[in-house]
Amino acid sequence: MYKMKFFETSKYHFFKKSTYISLRWIGIIGQLISVYFVYFFLKFEFDFHTSNLIILLGILSNFYLIFIYEKTQLSDRSAFIFLVIDILQLGALLYLTGGVTNPFVIFLLIPSVFSSSNLSFKTNLLLVLLTILTIFVLTFYSQDLPSPVSDHFHVSEYYFFAIPIALVIALIFLNYLAMTFGTQSRLRMEALSKMEEVMATEHELLSLGGQAAAAAHSLGTPLSTIKIITQDLVKQFKGNLEVEKDIELLASQVERCNQILKRLTLNPVEEDIFIDKDLTMKDYISEIISSFREISKKNFIFNFDQFSNVKKITKSIEIVYGLRNFIGNANKFSNKNVYINLKSDSENTEITIEDDGNGFPRDILSKIGEPYLRTNDPVEKSKTGLGLGMFIGKTLLEKNFASINCRNSETRKGAEVNIKWKNKDLVKI
Repeated sequence: MYKMKFFETSKYHFFKKSTYISLRWIGIIGQLISVYFVYFFLKFEFDFHTSNLIILLGILSNFYLIFIYEKTQLSDRSAFIFLVIDILQLGALLYLTGGVTNPFVIFLLIPSVFSSSNLSFKTNLLLVLLTILTIFVLTFYSQDLPSPVSDHFHVSEYYFFAIPIALVIALIFLNYLAMTFGTQSRLRMEALSKMEEVMATEHELLSLGGQAAAAAHSLGTPLSTIKIITQDLVKQFKGNLEVEKDIELLASQVERCNQILKRLTLNPVEEDIFIDKDLTMKDYISEIISSFREISKKNFIFNFDQFSNVKKITKSIEIVYGLRNFIGNANKFSNKNVYINLKSDSENTEITIEDDGNGFPRDILSKIGEPYLRTNDPVEKSKTGLGLGMFIGKTLLEKNFASINCRNSETRKGAEVNIKWKNKDLVKI
């Protein structure tokens, strides 16, 4: 069965039906209280019965959501329809009670602002345009404010027309703000989910590594036995070409099994031992560099001081993966050399990772660590990814008390990442 990836499903926009229903009930109850208070307690005159019919429309649409609409999430299209109903319902109520001069007209902004961080840009745009249209209609066409307020509420045209202009400006500003933060929030949630997926995979690989190591130890003896027997059989059936051919094939397959097990367990065994014991930061980095040297032709230059091999820290797959991401990034973008410096004293432990590549593109330098970054430089664009590796590495290390500074190296032309811990924080890990 085909499994849809998170990034594919996250392209669709939804929001929770129960939350929306609750918010609508609050709005409807507020409308009922306002209408009944003004009519029965203040005894103001307005079209009371039509107002009740309009509020009834909101109640019926909410009952539809509760009893007929079965899904727990409102899709982009369904949400748009119900938000249009909200805007038109409130607009009709305001039409009967003074239009833009009614102080409750500010609530007309809520549906589109509410949707801006949850629904698609096209839906938000249509709702904003509908809200603006409603505001302008209420500016020129509406019944008077409920009497006796309408008897003495008279303002100049400058003030009157400033009301819809202010509402439109507020609407556009709030929607833009909510849309921007909503988009950033969604991207960050996607990136965090991707990070959790990566970490889960890393744990699975470690577990598989342990199983592969156990399999290698368990199968080593019987495979060796089979190999010895095949050698004896070769001697016994020497001259019998057909049997010799089969025995040679059997021996080659035994050797192939040995090679496969060796490849499977080479890195996982090393990783398992590495992760399952406390090490100094120097040993952590040395192990990570060793894993890259097996697959990379780059030159890794590791410098450290005499204090860097003293303090051991608790095993942490998050620190390992975070450091590996930054070192891997330097390996990817370097020309020939990757420089890693480790300094430690009584208070701090500091790691500096540099490469001799082109450095961070200047247009994204201030945003390093954010997910889904792409440079506008056409030369660099093809070489860079989405920034997920940097985001994951930065998030994992900062979660473990590290402070991280990314910049272009002052001594070399490439990128530089500075990772720093207070030793008292490393003890907490």
